[in-house]
Amino acid sequence: MDTRKGKASHPKVRATLYVSADVLDEARDAASFLAGYPARLTLTRLVDDALRAELQRLKDRYNGGRDFPRRAEELRGGRPIAA
Repeated sequence: MDTRKGKASHPKVRATLYVSADVLDEARDAASFLAGYPARLTLTRLVDDALRAELQRLKDRYNGGRDFPRRAEELRGGRPIAA
């Protein structure tokens, strides 16, 4: 069963990654401003929703709207592979 679909029932995991300082600052401002009723936005939900939207855009553009194949191994850190 593919556990990548859906939202509510999946556990959260901690991920360490680097983002631009200005993007993170703006995201924190948005989460703070929209924390109350009616949005009740958290930084976690903002990032989760944004990644889901971008992943769907990438699937639609590059993979016919289908999920990407499962990776055979964990990602390695370092510089991206040159095209």
